[in-house]
Amino acid sequence: MARINVLDKNVAELIAAGEVIERPASVVKELVENAIDAGASHITVEIRRGGITFMRITDDGSGIAYDDVPRAFLRHATSKVRSGEDLDHIATLGFRGEALASVCAVSRVELLTKTREDDFGTRYCIDGSEETAYEQAGCPDGTSITVRDLFYNVPARLKFLKKDVTEGNAVAGVIDKIALSHPQIAFQFIRDGRSEFRTAGDGRLLSAIYAVMGREVASSLIEVRYTVGDIQVDGYVSKPIFCRSNRNLQVFFVNGRFVRTKTAMVALEEAYRGSVMTGKFPVCVLRIALRTDAVDVNVHPAKIEIRFSDEKEVYNAVFLAVKDALYQRDTVKQIENLQAAPARRLIPVAPPSELTKGEQLPLPQTHLERQIQAQQASPRPPAAHKPETVDLSMNVQKGVPGEKAMETAKTPFLSDMPKAEPSSGASEQPQPKPATTPDTSAMYLSSDGDSLTDEQQPAQAYANVKIIGEAFKTYIIAQINDDLVFIDKHAAHERIIFEQLKQRGEEGDRQILLSPFTLVLAYDEYDALLRSQDTLSRLGFLIEDYGNSTVIVREVPMLLDRFNASEVITEIACNLKNHKNNVTPDVIDEMYHTVACKAAIKANDTTDLVELTELVKRIYASQDIRYCPHGRPVTVTITRQALEKQFKRTL
Repeated sequence: MARINVLDKNVAELIAAGEVIERPASVVKELVENAIDAGASHITVEIRRGGITFMRITDDGSGIAYDDVPRAFLRHATSKVRSGEDLDHIATLGFRGEALASVCAVSRVELLTKTREDDFGTRYCIDGSEETAYEQAGCPDGTSITVRDLFYNVPARLKFLKKDVTEGNAVAGVIDKIALSHPQIAFQFIRDGRSEFRTAGDGRLLSAIYAVMGREVASSLIEVRYTVGDIQVDGYVSKPIFCRSNRNLQVFFVNGRFVRTKTAMVALEEAYRGSVMTGKFPVCVLRIALRTDAVDVNVHPAKIEIRFSDEKEVYNAVFLAVKDALYQRDTVKQIENLQAAPARRLIPVAPPSELTKGEQLPLPQTHLERQIQAQQASPRPPAAHKPETVDLSMNVQKGVPGEKAMETAKTPFLSDMPKAEPSSGASEQPQPKPATTPDTSAMYLSSDGDSLTDEQQPAQAYANVKIIGEAFKTYIIAQINDDLVFIDKHAAHERIIFEQLKQRGEEGDRQILLSPFTLVLAYDEYDALLRSQDTLSRLGFLIEDYGNSTVIVREVPMLLDRFNASEVITEIACNLKNHKNNVTPDVIDEMYHTVACKAAIKANDTTDLVELTELVKRIYASQDIRYCPHGRPVTVTITRQALEKQFKRTL
């Protein structure tokens, strides 16, 4: 049996240092945090060869007294903790008393320090935990510590370091996060003799973000400022349109300390749900302030991992803070007096020259009205009808309307919108002569029959909204005040339907099919669908088992036609199979997405100007309609100033 030995002090120091010092970035983090705790207002970090051969951290903090310098390099020596009770109220970045001891155990260290009360400074050198110099020296107030030849006495650790560029980037990442956490401190980072960045130290977080992350990121941010109980959340988050393909630019601080917290990350991304595209992640710099006894930072020597005493409180605080910022500050520009006259609707008419005296222009029909007329004119199928079969598993569709029928198929629109009602005498009046190229933007007619001239329009509700037309049968072009707005009609309508589905739930309108149809599915999807019939009922579907991996569809949401319903059910079945019938709120939202996408107006659909106008009104009447459920923007705005600048009319 092997004898138990007490390790030599030098060996124990090397082992302990390995827990704190992993790479040059670890050294820089520990020393910069000490400088911050010392009350520095200016900190300069300089490295060479990624920090492997040279690192110097200079600050103008309080410095170290001459007699305390050797003691500072002893393990578990600190000025920040005196008793066990202090561990419950840690307000400093450092507290373990291991940083300097670990650094000097694996490198050559030179320290120059001076307090404001002393007439002279101190020079102290230590190599591999062995003191080599301890003397008085002339130096400015503060501390400058130089670290050379990291891991020179631990070859096993040295060979596992990355290339100089990689290690230098890791150091830069540490300085970036510390500079963001303390915008009141002016940081400068010098790499191989070249200044990488410098922060102003003016206390403004946005200026620090500008210096660290750049202009593009800084210009896309929304301010966050929220308080819930004893928890304060402030900082900046990106607009949903500006998201990244990874989480590298998500930065969280707790009581001034950079941390990795899954609680805050999940709360952030949940607040963006439905506003960002799948696979995209928001950018954030969020500072969370809470009681020191509500967070445990003594979890790991690196002090990046922490624990909250109440995870739910922190989650709610971050979620509400971000949600409030998105709702309050990422808003569409409001139309003046939007609710002043909700019954009025601007309807384009032909120019006056095209109408003879006494003629009235009948209001154009909406898609819904035309479809109702078409259904009334077509004969109804017999009551007893064998269900039609749509075999989507083999990509064969039976009983689906042909091309001609599909061209005139109903495109469901906004169910809550007021519809144009023709006047009682409209049918007896002669029809106007069609204009060769009618100028639909020349005049507007309100829904109560009054003509509005250009001079009268600003006094009316929606008078500063002018529908110019539609591009590529996809994008509505509107002039709103001094802005030119492009609106994706599919994305907008999809979001409207999605919000309606979420609000109505089981109360949503559904239709009983006179001719039920069947769907042939893959066996695993068929099984998943039958085990979730209650979930489908919430969405407005009524299905029954028909045997042999086939289901009968008897009821569908009012928004869907038969063909769209079959596609939606198939996608839902696949979704349920992938989630193993674990119907979480996220899964329900995905189903709502599917229904909304299939029911919404499609690109290239012909949409009359009445519906386009109503759609624009709905967008600007609700702050929820800014992004489609998949995260694509609904509107893109070009200001008049930007447009005139392109034409060189202004500078």
